[in-house]
Amino acid sequence: MNQDFLQKTDPTAKRIWNALEAHYYEVSGSLQELFTPDRFEKCSLTFNDLLVDYSKTHVNETTMKLLFQLADECRLKEAIEMMFDGVKINETEHRAVLHTALRNVSNRPVEVDGIDVMPEIRAVLQKIKTFSEALHQGKHCGFSGKKIDTIVNIGIGGSDLGPVMACKALKHYAVEGMKCHFVSNVDGAHIHETLKDCNPETTLFLIVSKTFTTQETMTNAQTARQWFLKHAPESEIGKHFVAVSTNEKAVEDFGI
Repeated sequence: MNQDFLQKTDPTAKRIWNALEAHYYEVSGSLQELFTPDRFEKCSLTFNDLLVDYSKTHVNETTMKLLFQLADECRLKEAIEMMFDGVKINETEHRAVLHTALRNVSNRPVEVDGIDVMPEIRAVLQKIKTFSEALHQGKHCGFSGKKIDTIVNIGIGGSDLGPVMACKALKHYAVEGMKCHFVSNVDGAHIHETLKDCNPETTLFLIVSKTFTTQETMTNAQTARQWFLKHAPESEIGKHFVAVSTNEKAVEDFGI
């Protein structure tokens, strides 16, 4: 596939954009006036068991028609296929965008530079599952032998917002008796207030940083480490600190 168009795709420069702008002023007004008996049927769709309801916006059938035309002009479908096929569409880092591979539960391979990345992804996901189950079942305990009941995620940006979103969205499925905290602010008040609710014998810290050098994250991680060492020897850090990172040496130096 030719990905040159990705560098040139500006929706506002497309022919159909002017029609969309004109249409915007046509549909502005009271939503109440738009609610005909069949509006929900015309302005909603389902995907598997997911309902998308856009009836409570100013969108109408003409809006959707124009948006689909704009998507076609921007070659959105081709761009989506490139993302799923592992093409390096991340231009700033010249990398493939592989979050789609992380969610690939089929047997379909995802190749990057001719190598299927799925076996490695499945191996890491299995590691996460094994470790999570060990925590939930009390097989991975703290230094005093007590079960871990508190998890503190230390990260910033996507390393914070992603886990927060997942835990809130899946709160209904949370393991009973397991508390989660999220620390992202470099202001020391954030980590210190969190530690007030933690027992060093039963708390696990997740240090989330791809490079393990992110200033805000590592500052909070060092604060947590110093707090822990007031209650336990350095040899026990591995039981209470876990890293999500690619910098193995820095992780080992930390004591994990």
